[in-house]
Amino acid sequence: MLVLTRKANQSIVIGDEIEVVVLEVRGEQVRIGVRAPKTIAVHRKEIYEQIRQENLNAASVSADDLTNLQTRLAEEDTS
Repeated sequence: MLVLTRKANQSIVIGDEIEVVVLEVRGEQVRIGVRAPKTIAVHRKEIYEQIRQENLNAASVSADDLTNLQTRLAEEDTS
């Protein structure tokens, strides 16, 4: 991990399009601003992990689920 020291109103740049600005340091909290193209998703890590887990859950399908789906589709075709 790259570790940098910045003060309020200083920033770091990631690639050509992302800028992270330290807006304020207050006690143990740091307010940061992120300038990035709208095509790049920016999330707090806890939200990112939650989205990632939900995507993994949605993508994992058991054999029973597939069998049930196949049965339901077959039933719909006959009705």
